[in-house]
Amino acid sequence: MTWSIVARDAATGAYGVAVSTCAFAVGSRVPQGAARTGALATQAFLNPLYGIDGLRLLLEGRPAAEIVANLTAADEGRNHRQLHVIDRDGKIAAHTGSACVDWCGSVEGPQVSVAGNMLAGPQVIEETLKAYIAASALDFDERLLVALEAGERAGGDKRGRQSCAIRIWSTDAFPSFDIRVDDHADPLAELRRLWRIAHQRSVPYQAASPSRARPAGITDRTELDRLCSEYAAAWNARHPES
Repeated sequence: MTWSIVARDAATGAYGVAVSTCAFAVGSRVPQGAARTGALATQAFLNPLYGIDGLRLLLEGRPAAEIVANLTAADEGRNHRQLHVIDRDGKIAAHTGSACVDWCGSVEGPQVSVAGNMLAGPQVIEETLKAYIAASALDFDERLLVALEAGERAGGDKRGRQSCAIRIWSTDAFPSFDIRVDDHADPLAELRRLWRIAHQRSVPYQAASPSRARPAGITDRTELDRLCSEYAAAWNARHPES
């Protein structure tokens, strides 16, 4: 009931998942990942254990193909599931169960996979992948957003639309970018609005928060306000509203 894109950004090494569906709160369960580790999306008759166990296997350094094989072999409901994974080497593996609802399937490119089920047709994932590859000059988060928008224009989820999300892991186990729309008549339009708002303060604020590389973060409020203002001004100059 979903289509998603799972990718590694060659420029930064970040991992990301973007997803859209005609179901509630897709961002709460489908996308999983960690920096320097990999990412995955579990969907169709979603098995949340794929996310938990799949992320553990990624953290152990297991290759994507082994992860998909292990998770699906242990699951008697695998014919109803869809899963795709990118590992720390940028390798892809995917599973689409034989009982998933048409149209269903997956495509991949260099360090990127797109998979979906219950779609308007194969053009949804094909156009998503094409847009992602064509948008290589964009920031990773915008590139994922543009890819989803292309899939929506190609027909998207054949039942309609309700929720969507983007999650990115850059340097730590927690996401560096995490926005979602849980319930909306036009979720991707709302996601784009939130994407712009996030870059006004939330993104630079989070970048200044504690991390493994900088455990204390930035706690000087004046300095933090200056950094956030400078970031927003530079970002807005590069991303004028159309």
